[in-house]
Amino acid sequence: MKRKVKILTCAGITLAMLFSVSFLLLPAEVEAKAKVVAIEGMNYNVNSSVEDNLKKLVGKKVYISLDSGKTLSGFVKKVGNHLIHLEKLDGKDFFDALIRIKNISAIEARFREYQR
Repeated sequence: MKRKVKILTCAGITLAMLFSVSFLLLPAEVEAKAKVVAIEGMNYNVNSSVEDNLKKLVGKKVYISLDSGKTLSGFVKKVGNHLIHLEKLDGKDFFDALIRIKNISAIEARFREYQR
């Protein structure tokens, strides 16, 4: 009887260890298969103005840093000659922003994603 208990205990421990190792290796295997690729049509033109670069990002999510140091994130709805309309602001339900283009110090946008 004691021998059966020892065998079952050893088998249980072995199965638990194999199960744990498979969970540790699974994320590494998934990441190994995933490849980082450029998002089509997403690029900056350093020879163009901030306004022209923003016009290419209409409908895309961006992070806009202002001269004041504040950063706003949302989707570019429309870009005018002097203003940008940013909608669906992060962290502020039902809010949009109208930003003066002259006050923008940096633009961040996602240019790459995982391809599986």
